[in-house]
Amino acid sequence: MENTLSNLLSKKEVEAIINGDYVNVFAVLGIHKDKGTKEVFIRTYQPDTNSVELLDAQDKSLGFMKKLDERGFYQINLGAIQDFHYKFKIENSSGDFFVKEDSYRFPSTIGDIDVYLLSEGTHLEMYKKLGAHEVVLDGVKGVSFAVWAPNAKRVSVVGNFNNWDGRVHVMRKHISCGIWDVFIPQIGQGEVYKFEIKTAKNYILLKSDPLAFYAEKRPHTASVVYDIEKYDWEDKDWMKYRKVNNSFDQAMSIYEVHLGSWRRNGMFGEDYLSYRELAERLVPYVTNMGYTHVELLPPTEHPFDGSWGYQVIGMFAPTSRFGTPEDFKFLVDKFHQAGIGVIIDWVPAHFPKDAHGLAEFDGTALYEHADPRKGEHNDWGTKIYNFGRTEVYNFLCASALFWLKEYHIDGLRVDAVASMLYLDYSRKNGEWIPNVYGGNENLEAISFLRRANELAYTHNEGAITIAEESTAWPMVSRPTDMGGLGFGLKWNMGWMNDTLRYIAENPVHRKYHHGLLTFGLIYAFNENFVLPISHDEVVHGKGSMLSKMPGDEWQKFANLRAYYGFMFTHPGKKLMFMGCEFAQDWEWNANESLRWHLLDYPMYKSMQDYVRDLNFMYRANPSLYEQDFNYQGFEWIDHSNADDSVVSYIRKGNDPRDYTITICNFTPVVRTDYRIGVNEKCAYQEIFNSDDVKYWGSGVKNEGEIWASDYGWNFKSNSIKLTLPPLSTIILKPIR
Repeated sequence: MENTLSNLLSKKEVEAIINGDYVNVFAVLGIHKDKGTKEVFIRTYQPDTNSVELLDAQDKSLGFMKKLDERGFYQINLGAIQDFHYKFKIENSSGDFFVKEDSYRFPSTIGDIDVYLLSEGTHLEMYKKLGAHEVVLDGVKGVSFAVWAPNAKRVSVVGNFNNWDGRVHVMRKHISCGIWDVFIPQIGQGEVYKFEIKTAKNYILLKSDPLAFYAEKRPHTASVVYDIEKYDWEDKDWMKYRKVNNSFDQAMSIYEVHLGSWRRNGMFGEDYLSYRELAERLVPYVTNMGYTHVELLPPTEHPFDGSWGYQVIGMFAPTSRFGTPEDFKFLVDKFHQAGIGVIIDWVPAHFPKDAHGLAEFDGTALYEHADPRKGEHNDWGTKIYNFGRTEVYNFLCASALFWLKEYHIDGLRVDAVASMLYLDYSRKNGEWIPNVYGGNENLEAISFLRRANELAYTHNEGAITIAEESTAWPMVSRPTDMGGLGFGLKWNMGWMNDTLRYIAENPVHRKYHHGLLTFGLIYAFNENFVLPISHDEVVHGKGSMLSKMPGDEWQKFANLRAYYGFMFTHPGKKLMFMGCEFAQDWEWNANESLRWHLLDYPMYKSMQDYVRDLNFMYRANPSLYEQDFNYQGFEWIDHSNADDSVVSYIRKGNDPRDYTITICNFTPVVRTDYRIGVNEKCAYQEIFNSDDVKYWGSGVKNEGEIWASDYGWNFKSNSIKLTLPPLSTIILKPIR
């Protein structure tokens, strides 16, 4: 008896089809021609049915198919005719009739070029082929499904459309690349589905689609068919502006947001705002507060609220907690129309072990390393991507490009870069494997990060990438052709840790810790730095920014205002987590709204006003941002006055005549006739004062013009005398 292309099948082969164990189901089901007789025959497996009638394209009956097995295996012989468009009229076990197209008569949507690019790891738009896509084949609308699972014995698409029966829509395997695909006619947008995977060890896995564009709202875990190409963008002006404005010499003040807790609906704050509600409320708020960018904690799909989005299941799907992909595009679009750039946190470092996710996707360590010494993050209980595997490398690069292209995202802040760079990250001796040279550098991760950055900048003009890298790894924000990692910016974790330690000290003790305030300038221009006051600083028992400040209530607010003034005049772009702008009194809780009612009290409202004015002052003075990454943009006046806890410095713009002078007094003492050296003999004017009464300060100011004398001071030929308010930052500009 001939095997799969024979007119007849053995009982063993029929049994394999029914059990979902047949290796190449497309060689059995669908339309075929007998090798010997040239007779055409059609086979189908339709469980729980009474009969199957064959119809042509005009719904004309071509006869009933013979039921070869009572469990629903059918065949019909048609004589020597060519392939043609046919359908099934099926009577199910309940006696109901319906007409159905046959998935097994349609060709693959994975072409030879796709196979080649996927195998090579250079399919930069793999998300347009893998996953679920509405297509029309042979005049029939349906959904094409494709997934990478090279070590699976069988892969099926399951959903409501086939009663979640993995025997019905078994997929075709492309052996050369391990991709499985099938076209399922007569379904479309909104269908929920998963991949049912039978492993080499014969157990069944139900997996969400790694390239799904949309997913069910947790706790449900199925993927959802969704067309993301129908949205009409209205941000052309922004995208054009972005291309010609280099972020390096532009003002950048970033408002970091967790969408689930910025603000909530309901009497008890139990309901999330949707993406569209956020567009109505968050966009004008960020605009009115003077921020230039918003950074969203990972908006990608994730199963556990408590991970804040950092344990990602859907690397190509905005979370359904707040709406649809189209709704998320609407939010991004509205930010752009308001002139606000959108950065998202992107997490290629690790992924969770949830059963429906990537872990042991086809029954083997596919996306991760098999050896836990390379494949497990013990701190986070997650898996580490196998960056050296071509297909995984391709998957992650395609994800990065996907958000930048399809969602018009302006920047990717890459989370946990340090954990990627070091093989011994948070591991003891014996818990990690050295690289081929015996070192602790993860050479595969380094290669991936460089390539991902190169692709991001090559394919998306004006976009930026930002590294959250907490060590002294060299040249993180330097081009790859110089040996760098290729990021545009890097979070300055050292500055953040040092200065927060300083500001938490009682002012009387600060003179003993003065170096914490000034040390950052030793390395300030080694990288393109962002100064981050992020969510990590106001959670897990660290308290709120306000609670870190010493002193009584007035002093706490004054300290915080002075610190923010120091931050906004220090070299580096700025980032502030939501709630910090009005000095929320409790540390951040992701399960509830920010404490907006605090704005009913003058000290909190004044802090919000202060940060708003600080943002606009910062943006109005190019000297505070044009040369953030160049030592020529900064000059100390006095960094050594530890006894008074005072620092003073000059920030310079591209125009050497454009500069500002900042003086920070980190003690609660008013200092009169305080002399500082200046370069230019002219008049100066105080343009900003954190101690202004409108900010709940004491109102100590330097009124009018302050004229410089030729009395030398601080190694400069001229000087001025000032009154320094208590716990304050003041900013001066020359008047000519």
